[in-house]
Amino acid sequence: MIKLKGYEKGVNLGGWLSQGSLELAHIDSFIKEDDIKRIKDMGCDHLRLPVDFENIYDEVKKKDNPVGYKYIDLCIEWAKKYGLNVVLDLHKAPGYTFDDLEYSKDFFTNKRLEDLFLDIWDRLSKRYAKYSDMMMFEMLNEVTSFDVVEEWNNLALKCVSVIRKNAKDVKILFGGVGYSSVKAVKFIPKPVDSNIVFNIHCYEPMAFTHQGAYWVDSMPENFRINYPVDPKKYEEVCKVCPPLVNGTLGDSKSALAILDSDFFEKIFEEAVSVCEKYNVPLYCGEYGVIDRADLDSTINWLKHINQTFVKHNIGRAIWSYKKMDFGIIDDHYKDKFEEIIKYL
Repeated sequence: MIKLKGYEKGVNLGGWLSQGSLELAHIDSFIKEDDIKRIKDMGCDHLRLPVDFENIYDEVKKKDNPVGYKYIDLCIEWAKKYGLNVVLDLHKAPGYTFDDLEYSKDFFTNKRLEDLFLDIWDRLSKRYAKYSDMMMFEMLNEVTSFDVVEEWNNLALKCVSVIRKNAKDVKILFGGVGYSSVKAVKFIPKPVDSNIVFNIHCYEPMAFTHQGAYWVDSMPENFRINYPVDPKKYEEVCKVCPPLVNGTLGDSKSALAILDSDFFEKIFEEAVSVCEKYNVPLYCGEYGVIDRADLDSTINWLKHINQTFVKHNIGRAIWSYKKMDFGIIDDHYKDKFEEIIKYL
């Protein structure tokens, strides 16, 4: 598969302009220039910058919010200084976010929300087209449902057209449904040009990477499991926590049949084949392990997924740089930090 040069090894800046406080005191202090330098020193070639629309856009007035743009611009300036590329990710749009199904229920059927979404990308692409040599645009983070394949594809293609009016050669990340599932790559339309990149996220098996996660419905907060995964433990948690059985792994029986050392090869095989057919790069915008997991198991998981990334030239950005229950620079990981960055 063709290599995505400049986006082979990255880190997410979650919790800064997305999923964090909108207070200026937080935004001004959460990420500083030294953090960007540290990311470079970790051997990374890029960072992924998630942005919630509230930080850059007034939904009612349909006008820009200059506060968020100030910090996007700062991030780009710092990235240029230290030789890093940037993925600009619209993590939350008006009427849509990956973690609130009720808030998002009308997004794919509401013309007003569609127009707002396209208007945001018209503004973003006009402003940042000049950085096409160091930036990729990610249209929307994690479309959740497998039931909106056609609706999402239609909207995404409209968004590509809007971006292309302003930015002819910028790379655009096109993710599939099922939270950008690797199993949804086959549903992404044939690329309209040579600067489309197929996008996935991978936290499989969720029972391991999200063990004890308070935000996962029915997940026991004291549940713990190691990696490689014990099939009996996996079966146990899937019975009490149905969200762990999803569109990527299918039912628990199917999952148990592939939970071995070739696990990632097996779940990535179809997506790799699709990308090779279209001669399009594949990028994994999020992957990682919650900070409740056993550290040796975390290293095992990172080592296994990294082998598949490297083998197939899959670019990637780990979730996340700091905090967010996954932060790789936090104290939880300090004894294994050098090993962690080895397998980014």
